[in-house]
Amino acid sequence: MKADEPKSKGMIKKESLRELVRTPHLVKRALKSYQKLADEVVIKKFQQGDLVAFDVIVARYKEQLINYVYTFVGDKSDAEDIVQDTFVKIYRFRQSYKNIAKFSTWIYTVAGNLAKSELRKRKRQQLYPISSLNNGDKEFEAVETRINSDEMTDSAVKKELIKKAIKTLPEHYRVVIRMREIDNMSYEEIAEVTKLPIGTVRSRISRARIRLQNKLKYLVEK
Repeated sequence: MKADEPKSKGMIKKESLRELVRTPHLVKRALKSYQKLADEVVIKKFQQGDLVAFDVIVARYKEQLINYVYTFVGDKSDAEDIVQDTFVKIYRFRQSYKNIAKFSTWIYTVAGNLAKSELRKRKRQQLYPISSLNNGDKEFEAVETRINSDEMTDSAVKKELIKKAIKTLPEHYRVVIRMREIDNMSYEEIAEVTKLPIGTVRSRISRARIRLQNKLKYLVEK
């Protein structure tokens, strides 16, 4: 048994993400030395036993995965838990990754599947998942617009308003538009992660953009 492997499958479930990640100074040094390496190279190093490479993966993807999962579950704490589970799976099943697809596609797929499992669990428990807000093509309440002209010149504020507007979209639009506009994923990557035809992906993104333009048209008018 390798030194870096858990003694049993049960043990890994008890480990927190913090316990899996190396010390902060090593992470900082690794990020600097690995910053020019592609994800596929980093995961290869991890597969070969470089545990600091795992820290690099966590640092690169933690926040964007939390934002991605949040679009499904609508709860920050649940999103953080699901992303932690995602990284535990990556840690345990790192050898499952094959360099025939982009690493980002693989890790997004893992996180998305866990998020969908959480929604199914909620449904079985007869709770109200985020998808209960999705009533076909029904429009949601507009994003709060009470903000002064000076603030509207701040690009950070505009970006935050766009994120809030995305949250009001139906789930089938919300997921793909975030992957495209926030996470900068290609149409092909989105299609692979969501298991949707690329034509459907393009159509949903186009319709999502139209809805966002209607909700945020005051940004242009200001």
